[in-house]
Amino acid sequence: MDAVAPETVTFDLAETGGVRALNAELHRPSAKSYAVENPAGAHAIAAGIDADIAVEVRGHAGYYCAGMNDGGTVTVHGNAGTGVAENMMSGSVRVRGDASQSAGATAHGGLLVVEGSASMRCGISMKGVDIVVGGSVGSMSAFMAQAGRLVICGDAGDGLGDSIYEARLYVRGRVGSLGADCVEKEMRDEHRTELAELLAEAGLHHDPAEFRRYGSGRSLYHFTSEHSASY
Repeated sequence: MDAVAPETVTFDLAETGGVRALNAELHRPSAKSYAVENPAGAHAIAAGIDADIAVEVRGHAGYYCAGMNDGGTVTVHGNAGTGVAENMMSGSVRVRGDASQSAGATAHGGLLVVEGSASMRCGISMKGVDIVVGGSVGSMSAFMAQAGRLVICGDAGDGLGDSIYEARLYVRGRVGSLGADCVEKEMRDEHRTELAELLAEAGLHHDPAEFRRYGSGRSLYHFTSEHSASY
């Protein structure tokens, strides 16, 4: 562990005890800023942060990078594996490359930005997080998405928003197909304003007028006793 500046500490995962030692430090941080060298696709990098610290991962990360983040600012200068920012509560996570499946799964809050594309199930069961993807997303993205906003600047695969609840989806490109109970909705002024703010926060410069909005048709989750035999 080498101090490269008064406010930044560098961890070289090839030399300093690996991810376990890194996360132990991040859970009780002695600095406000960290740089992670030679991540080499290791899993669970920067998982479980619950402090206002910044972590720069200088390379590719494996599964569950920045999982359960609560207040940290994590940047991956490469690609991220399955479940990046899974169950995030607050803070922000930025992937400069592409993300594998289940990016932002079950996340309750904060902002996840994937500058490249994300694989299938992006935003699955999201519960309040904001996710902005600069490229495209794979099939079954926003499956059972309960709350939050998912912005897709490219295309969306099949089954978008299947069994969606009250999350809001914005797509700039083509949608392969919509999932059960996901419908296109009117793009009103408040939605264009909301989208412009999300794009600006993500550092993207698309025109909100190029996007379409999708959400719940609200026909699946209203239980009525007279229809109980059909459930």
